[in-house]
Amino acid sequence: MYDKRLVIEILDQIIDAIEIVQERCEFAKSVDNFCDTKEGQEKLDSICMKLIAVGESLKKIDAITEKTLLQKYPQIEWKKIKGIRDFISHHYFDLDAEIIFGICQNHIDNLLDALKTIKMDLVK
Repeated sequence: MYDKRLVIEILDQIIDAIEIVQERCEFAKSVDNFCDTKEGQEKLDSICMKLIAVGESLKKIDAITEKTLLQKYPQIEWKKIKGIRDFISHHYFDLDAEIIFGICQNHIDNLLDALKTIKMDLVK
């Protein structure tokens, strides 16, 4: 059995990071909002750093739980989330801002909901 307290701590960190991503994405009505201004580019950079942290932390949860926890929540494509971490980290200059915009617009809310559900399930 794994250390639930540690996993909950990591989940809290991920949830905080996702909420910051949501906040930083609010201004963007299109991908151009990330690309056309220095402020937008800075937001994009900061969002990417948070997504790297999220992916890395999910990998850590997988290691702690021997890949048993996240697989119980198949509504989220965990492999892709961890993969975006790798892509941002290793191919940042090839990054398409539209991908990050799409993540913010279409996936981040579902991810946050799933993480909160996982945490609630562990606290029970």
